[in-house]
Amino acid sequence: MRQIDLEYPAGEIHIIMDNYGTHKQEKVKKWFARRKRYHLHFTPTSASWLNQVETWFSILTRQRIRRGSYNSEKELQQAIYDYIKDWNEHPVPFKWVKTAAEAVRKYMVAN
Repeated sequence: MRQIDLEYPAGEIHIIMDNYGTHKQEKVKKWFARRKRYHLHFTPTSASWLNQVETWFSILTRQRIRRGSYNSEKELQQAIYDYIKDWNEHPVPFKWVKTAAEAVRKYMVAN
């Protein structure tokens, strides 16, 4: 956030976050309270599918981590770095398969 603050010193900034506990710690709340130009928007609880980084972590887990066998933490880390490098060389955009209305309707029924 400090880097964003430096690179974008003026104007409003909207941030979308999930409900992870670290995003709501007192220190974080105070930091944002001092910066009125930041507007926080939280995704609904139990809606990790809205967070595309969560989707990407799921892909990483399914395609690389679960398929591998690692004798050390270092081997696991290298496998992850190799996967990231390959993903960045051959990126695949995410495509939503439902309309926003369908996704909201499904969420509302589940909750």
